[in-house]
Amino acid sequence: MLMAHPAVLKDLIAQYETLSLLGAEESTPEARQRLADISYTLCVATGTRDVDMALIAARHRLSGARPEDDSLLQASGA
Repeated sequence: MLMAHPAVLKDLIAQYETLSLLGAEESTPEARQRLADISYTLCVATGTRDVDMALIAARHRLSGARPEDDSLLQASGA
């Protein structure tokens, strides 16, 4: 399974939490759609089918992750 980069997971979590705090679920259709898109992306990035499980999995992958980890940006064999 492909693993999302920690920076991507951190950004997705932040977007989800922001939209949730702002009440996107009861807001405009655009805000609801954005929350649904972020939820879907979190699920895909973590290999889960439920946003709550996706958040748990993403946070678990972030624990101990080094923010300066750019291993996906470096050429292989370097």
